[in-house]
Amino acid sequence: MHQLANLYLLAYNSLQALGWAVSLSRILSSFLDTRSFNGAYASAGDLVCLLQTVSFLEVVHGAIGLVPSGVLLPLMQWGGRTHFLLAIVRRIVEVQELPSVFITFIAWSISEVIRYSHYALHCMGSCPSCITYLRYTAFILLYPVGVAPGEMWLMYQALPFIKGKNISHYYFVWVVLLCYPFLWLKLYLHLFKQRRSKLGKHHGKKRR
Repeated sequence: MHQLANLYLLAYNSLQALGWAVSLSRILSSFLDTRSFNGAYASAGDLVCLLQTVSFLEVVHGAIGLVPSGVLLPLMQWGGRTHFLLAIVRRIVEVQELPSVFITFIAWSISEVIRYSHYALHCMGSCPSCITYLRYTAFILLYPVGVAPGEMWLMYQALPFIKGKNISHYYFVWVVLLCYPFLWLKLYLHLFKQRRSKLGKHHGKKRR
């Protein structure tokens, strides 16, 4: 049973890493071809939406004990990202070419390539120390960049368009924007706690 679970997690994490790598490649290719930040959604939006939707499986993994992540924090992150993607970026054409989409997608793609590669290599039992270090260090820059000038700024820019379509959603997004810094800080501090735990264990093993 353990071997089957490990093979499943290896396949899942490998496919996610590949998907996010393709997303990153498409976004960068579009930028190099056009010298513009406007093409991020057109080049990779559908793929990013698919990858993010499928990642709900990670909430399930925590719920059934397949991984030790628990349910609350993965659900918070999945819910925030999915609302941002499917309820705002995908539905409001007017915001799809804003630089904030480029910033968000680049930050997400880089962090997810690192994260899923780390998980996949861990399933194989041979994760290089540099990947482990990146996994628990890159978020320090990528997370705030993806959230502040990315997700939050785009949601703020989307408010006039949302107001014209759905007043209830408009007020909901305002509440989300007000709560976002506090929820973000909770997740950010949790990642620092993980970093101390994981890198501390890693350095301890190296010394032995």
